[in-house]
Amino acid sequence: EGSFLVGVIAGLFTETDRIGFVGGMDIPLIHKFEAGYVAGAKYANPSISVTVAYAGTAPTAFADPAKGKELALLQYGRGVDVVYHAAGSTGNGVIEAAREVNRQAIGVDSNQNYMAPGNVLTSMVKRVDNAVFMTVKSVVEGEFQGGLREFGLADDGVGYAVDEYNEALLTEEMIAAVEEARQDIIDGEVSVPRE
Repeated sequence: EGSFLVGVIAGLFTETDRIGFVGGMDIPLIHKFEAGYVAGAKYANPSISVTVAYAGTAPTAFADPAKGKELALLQYGRGVDVVYHAAGSTGNGVIEAAREVNRQAIGVDSNQNYMAPGNVLTSMVKRVDNAVFMTVKSVVEGEFQGGLREFGLADDGVGYAVDEYNEALLTEEMIAAVEEARQDIIDGEVSVPRE
């Protein structure tokens, strides 16, 4: 769901109608990030095309900034103007590539906007703080149950970052569109694909 929101931002921001995605390890979990991003971009801009690349098939694919930079530079060289990464530290190379060619990257997991001010359009953030708080609260209130729990938009478990490093890049119209998409997802009017 968080990837859908940053996809909306990318779809509205792009001037070329060509955006990219760089994943770390080519596994189903990262495919979820890709699927949400592509769906969000197409929700905002149906004529968009998305170029996708993965850094590899071994866990080291999450720890190769040089590979991330290489993959992003290839995409930027083909007319892509925004690249979202779900690639761990490999994504640091995506952000460096964005800075080098003055295009946009989208960070992941935590707020990475500070890494290249003006070249990180936004970051998809996991609100681990909220997940931990809600879990501890359920223990304190005697309502905790074991098992797998996903924290989505309705729980404020994921989102996107706006701060002093990227606020000049995002228009009021973009924010309004993202907030509308957020509410549509929470209300069940938009279903975010998982693959």
